[in-house]
Amino acid sequence: MTDTITYLFDKISGLNEPETLRFLSDAFPGEVVFSSSFSWEDQAITHMILSEKLPIEIFTLDTGRLFSETYYVWNRTNETYGTNIKPYYPQHEALEKYVTENGPNAFYESPELRKTCCHIRKVEPLNRALKGKKVWITGLRAAHSPERENLEQLEWDESHQLFKYHPLLHWTTDEVKDYIAANHIPYNTLHDKGFVSIGCAPCTRAIREGENFRAGRWWWEDNSKKECGLHVH
Repeated sequence: MTDTITYLFDKISGLNEPETLRFLSDAFPGEVVFSSSFSWEDQAITHMILSEKLPIEIFTLDTGRLFSETYYVWNRTNETYGTNIKPYYPQHEALEKYVTENGPNAFYESPELRKTCCHIRKVEPLNRALKGKKVWITGLRAAHSPERENLEQLEWDESHQLFKYHPLLHWTTDEVKDYIAANHIPYNTLHDKGFVSIGCAPCTRAIREGENFRAGRWWWEDNSKKECGLHVH
């Protein structure tokens, strides 16, 4: 696997983000997917993919607890680019069992119950979306959290047995916002209200001045527990 990573790094060296996306989609035809949560970053990457008509499947995880603003930008994105972003939903049996046994807002009660909720609504659907794929495109940026500062732009994901490429890893927030404005890309208006990282409505709030990027997610938990299990490093 090290040899393959080295080979891919050599091939993408000097390419910009859209050129790298095109190279990967050509190198792994039909096996490259992009997961979007309709964040600033994801909307920028969506524009790169769809404006260049790259053969990369775009999907999203619909947890059933998203903000109305998220559904709005999802619909606007489909309309703007003439596309149909594919949704993946939780398995209804597991979700019904969880809610019946624990209640609809059990995630507030303990980290374990919250992580179980995340697994049912996000991790398991993601596993289905990535099955049989070779490359997973993400919107991760180094500025998101200290844990992501040392990520490689292209890495091997052992848990999913595929490559992950983070096109905007080294972009600043201002660079992302400027790109969106320059290209008239639809974006989630919650960003204008202090929502930096946007997930499920019950688990996301706007951040206050001086708070870090992840402060608005699962704010009732200790900072060390603030991951949902989608990205394991």
